[in-house]
Amino acid sequence: MQKIEPTAPQGMDSRANQKLRTRTAILQAAAELMRTGREVTMPEVAKAALVSEATAYRYFPDLATLLQEAMTGQWPTPAEALASVADSSDPVERIAAATEHLLRTVLTYQGATRAMIAATITQPVTTVARPALRVGLIDHALAPLADTLGATDPAALAQLRNDLMVVISAEALFTLTDLCRLAPEDAIASAVHTATTLTRAALREHLGPEQA
Repeated sequence: MQKIEPTAPQGMDSRANQKLRTRTAILQAAAELMRTGREVTMPEVAKAALVSEATAYRYFPDLATLLQEAMTGQWPTPAEALASVADSSDPVERIAAATEHLLRTVLTYQGATRAMIAATITQPVTTVARPALRVGLIDHALAPLADTLGATDPAALAQLRNDLMVVISAEALFTLTDLCRLAPEDAIASAVHTATTLTRAALREHLGPEQA
């Protein structure tokens, strides 16, 4: 994740500059805590930023809003994330790479991810939207199908995309680790297996076994 740098317009007065520094310190503290993978709370962020919790809430109305902004611009593009399969036109291989990348990212930042999920469940109307990392990854991974399945049966491609949205997700990973008690590596392997099985089955059904 990139370091968050303050940017102040020229001519900004000292009070505005101080507000910008405070806001940037809070964002930077949140980003650093996110990288630990531990639970992220507003009191911990405020402590790390050397401000009071009340001050942190004056700048950000809730933890989800703070985490969303701290995450902005911090992730690789889908093309960068899937660079290892850039030369592959095999949707199955590409989906495997997308699944592994997303779930390893979730594990790295699982404290912040859990906080965002909790906020969107408990306050679905008022909470900011979660970063939809999986959407870009899945669409990029399935791009080779645009001229085949997407042309002959766009509804089937849309269904495959929806199916993969369920599997390539933080919720799926936490189900496997928290409820099924799988070790993280085993959980990732299980999700990759499911995602590739879904993809291969869709190709076999709609394009024939030779393209599966």
